[in-house]
Amino acid sequence: MTRKPDTPLRRGWTTGACATAATRAALSLLWGEGKVRRVQITLPRGETPEFDIAHHASGEDWAEAGVIKDAGDDPDVTHGAMIIAHVARSEGGVVFRAGEGVGRVTMPGLPIPPGEPAINPVPRQMMRETVEDMAERLSESPDIEITVSVPGGAALAQKTWNPRLGIKGGLSILGTTGIVRPFSCAAWIASIHRGIDVARETGLTHVAGCTGATSEKVVQGLYDLPDHAMLDMGDFAGGMLKYLARNPVPRLTVGGGIGKMIKLAQGARDLHSGRSQVDFAGLAEALGLPELKYMNTALQAYDLAGETLADWVARESRAKVLAMLPDGVAVDTVVIDRAGTVLARAGVV
Repeated sequence: MTRKPDTPLRRGWTTGACATAATRAALSLLWGEGKVRRVQITLPRGETPEFDIAHHASGEDWAEAGVIKDAGDDPDVTHGAMIIAHVARSEGGVVFRAGEGVGRVTMPGLPIPPGEPAINPVPRQMMRETVEDMAERLSESPDIEITVSVPGGAALAQKTWNPRLGIKGGLSILGTTGIVRPFSCAAWIASIHRGIDVARETGLTHVAGCTGATSEKVVQGLYDLPDHAMLDMGDFAGGMLKYLARNPVPRLTVGGGIGKMIKLAQGARDLHSGRSQVDFAGLAEALGLPELKYMNTALQAYDLAGETLADWVARESRAKVLAMLPDGVAVDTVVIDRAGTVLARAGVV
């Protein structure tokens, strides 16, 4: 059983919200209001949080400010990173640039086209509105170049899905609401969706979703798939399959350890141990092996039933996946043990 925290988890702020706050502080410095130690911004849903400004610098026709990202109680790799916005007088409206630690898009399928800094549409809109609002209030020209930087961001990006999605050189500046909700599944599922978008736009005909790093390595090796064909499914089989049902790719491989794949075979869509369990009584009935109802773990069940169980899991998990996808999508499954040994496969083309 997953233990619930004794107190509510603390929410945090997205990199996009931090970049917007830093932009506001930098513009205050550039346009004569001086250094501000704290700024308030308006998020897309109307919230008005305040941010401490941890960094200031300025020169002729430019200024910059930085905010230290607080992700709340979410295990976000960018928690504690400095998000810096450098603003400079320019021409042609608001222009965005990628500074140190911010990536650049290199593949189609993302909300930002290839060649652009990896600053997503909502953060861009938040920063653009900040420029326009302040320019009107201070009678300044809204022609501003904004360069967003995250010192150390290139190293942090290696711990994210960015390299696989074709975002090179650093992090993405993200956020649709401005708020990071602790341990939210939404961000992971959104990354799966973006992975599918990239795969489709780059013409891939075969993608794979796996439950973890070991199964991903095995499946990628079996089929010699490129990195951007691997969808980081994790526990979110349902999130991946629902999106693929609307945005199909010709062929899908689903791979995983036998424990999680049993749950998929039994109809679970969320494979997390705290949100779904193996039904050993159901397993015993399906395989005609009454002893299975007394098992405590999937590995115990495999030790008892061996190849019979593994083959059933491969077949039934494939059937459950096929039932969620349009006709014509080819599906195969790969079931492994903890060491990465392939125990069974079904639907191999």
